[in-house]
Amino acid sequence: MTRFFCRALVTLIALCGASHSFAQTAENLPTDYLSKEFHAGRRQALRNLMAPNSVAVIFSYPEQVFSNDVNYVYHPNPDLYYFSGYKEPNAVLLVFKDIQADGDSSYNEVLFVRQRNAAREQWTGRRLGVEGAKTQLGFKRAYNSEEFAKFPVDFKKFGKVYYDNLPEDVTGDGSVGELKKLIAAFKSKAGIADVDRQALSDMNVIANRATPQNLPRVVTFFKTKYTDLSKASPLVQELLAKPDSVTLAAVKAKIGNNLGGTMDFDTFTSKLRGVKTPEEIAVLKKAVEISSLAHLEVMRAVKPSMSEREVEGIMLYVHKRYGAEDEGYPPIVGAGANGCILHYEENAATKLDNQLLLMDVGAEYHGYSADVTRTVPANGKFTEEQKAIYQLVYDAQEEVFKLCKAGVPYASLEQKTAEVLSAGLIKLGIIKDASEVRKYYPHGVSHHLGLDVHDKGGRGSLEENMVITVEPGIYIPAGSPCDKKWWNIGVRIEDDVQIGKDGGTNLSADAPRKWQDVEKAATEKSIFEAAKFPALK
Repeated sequence: MTRFFCRALVTLIALCGASHSFAQTAENLPTDYLSKEFHAGRRQALRNLMAPNSVAVIFSYPEQVFSNDVNYVYHPNPDLYYFSGYKEPNAVLLVFKDIQADGDSSYNEVLFVRQRNAAREQWTGRRLGVEGAKTQLGFKRAYNSEEFAKFPVDFKKFGKVYYDNLPEDVTGDGSVGELKKLIAAFKSKAGIADVDRQALSDMNVIANRATPQNLPRVVTFFKTKYTDLSKASPLVQELLAKPDSVTLAAVKAKIGNNLGGTMDFDTFTSKLRGVKTPEEIAVLKKAVEISSLAHLEVMRAVKPSMSEREVEGIMLYVHKRYGAEDEGYPPIVGAGANGCILHYEENAATKLDNQLLLMDVGAEYHGYSADVTRTVPANGKFTEEQKAIYQLVYDAQEEVFKLCKAGVPYASLEQKTAEVLSAGLIKLGIIKDASEVRKYYPHGVSHHLGLDVHDKGGRGSLEENMVITVEPGIYIPAGSPCDKKWWNIGVRIEDDVQIGKDGGTNLSADAPRKWQDVEKAATEKSIFEAAKFPALK
């Protein structure tokens, strides 16, 4: 039976008024999901940051077509999940700063969810529904999303309405409660005009990422993005015309005045999500441990005759074996020249040969993503050149680890990395001046980690219970202006670190880092060693 016919049948059954109830609960599920008390606490934490007489509006993410009538596996909006625990499409959450009166009752939060439908649930899975939102998520006020357009809330009466960038790539099937109509209803109720999504993205970079310390990198980012600067927004042009701290402050002020609702939302959610609670730390630790064990297993199993795809398969099997639902990002498994491509995702090489293998693969467990990278010799032994570059990257990482404690300026991690790598590359004769380091180290050393692999979080000073990556790297593609013996060596070592008061904790320590330990792991027996697969016909 084709998927098209299946979906048509589902629609027909629904239109005919199918009323039987598909089982809403399922047995034998994990027991370590975030609790409804966690999500309620996050909503209160959001209220504590909001201005009087304000409301936050958080929509679900849209569904995305994979092929013809098949969608990608749905991934919830991390913010909506963080504040509600809801993981389905076609939903919107309202969080009010103040109690809202409603006759004899009152409320300060409302969740609108996808309506239950017995026929569709039989084909595409259980839906939580209104009752589930109340009993499982703890909402006293929950409604079907079809009721949002008529819900008696006047957004124009609030002094502040906080909301994230509204998605533009939203399609729909014409149903009343679909996301496209929810967003249209909100815009109408709040009197919000459409804003160019690209301009909003640029404003977010400036407002929430740009600092006087990293301003040169921000300028480079925009100059690379816009080869024709006339196509950039006026505020980006203003910043690039005179890129100094005074101009940056002025541009940020203008962004706040013009786009306060979205900028404030990002500020609030970055502040909250950047510092993890104990419940979050527990889930993140599990995601990172699973990822580390997968990297270790590859070190034991890898052989020059393997393909990149086969290595990826080992990783994913280990993830699934320990209960990870997905990966936090497309796995990067690149041998030799492919390891010099930062976000190489094809993983198509049929043989690793006697090359370095760079693996940037992280499990996603209950919504939280690990981000672990290891670089290993496919034949189990580093060459002298590979070892020299690997040791330099390792040394940079060790120096950055010393800075991973509360109160240290975030920017100092990047400064230390560039300092160590440039000195090492000069010593090896690969560059002549420290200013050339970006030629072989083109990315940053750290980002926040959590519900997004590049998670929200502050860029001022490190705070206790932030979780960040430490990921120095050197990439020397063929044709680089250095001795050919260094060509096609790409090394990145990436670990996930929980910031403490007096120092950091490396959560991914189960994956060996020292080159000696990597070579030792290659001598150990892999659980996949006995696996025998028949040849394809």
